[in-house]
Amino acid sequence: MTLDRAQIEALLPHRPPFLLVDEVVELEPGVRCVATRTLRDDDFWFAGHFPGSPVMPGVLIVEALAQAATIAASSGGGAEGKVGLFAGIDKVRFKRVVKPGDTLRLEAEITSVHGPVGKAKCVATVDGQLACRAELMFAVVDAAAIAAGEARLKGEAS
Repeated sequence: MTLDRAQIEALLPHRPPFLLVDEVVELEPGVRCVATRTLRDDDFWFAGHFPGSPVMPGVLIVEALAQAATIAASSGGGAEGKVGLFAGIDKVRFKRVVKPGDTLRLEAEITSVHGPVGKAKCVATVDGQLACRAELMFAVVDAAAIAAGEARLKGEAS
């Protein structure tokens, strides 16, 4: 199964410039996602990271992997009105730089789910070369509850 941009946006709350997945090339709903992101010269982070020698920040590579993991988890059904949030990041290793013109292949496999919390094993590659690997933990929570909590906090801050 593959997904285009509109189908991805139906599963993720992210929007440009922070939507880091261009397309899903393989999907086993609730189990595994393989997605891609082609890096462009005008991606917002390259202007300052680093001028003259642009490199995708590692934290954004991890975010792209997390988005692929969220697609894998939320495509299994029952995720309507919910949002995936980071709960933990373990065993992260960066092995090569990622530059404009590179296409990141983002692979995320859900390894366990216990209630609203799950884990995914993730790998990012460029042309078959390992760029990053990580184990990510996520929590799938009610989007309305997050909005209500934010409203409550704003009220307390007044």
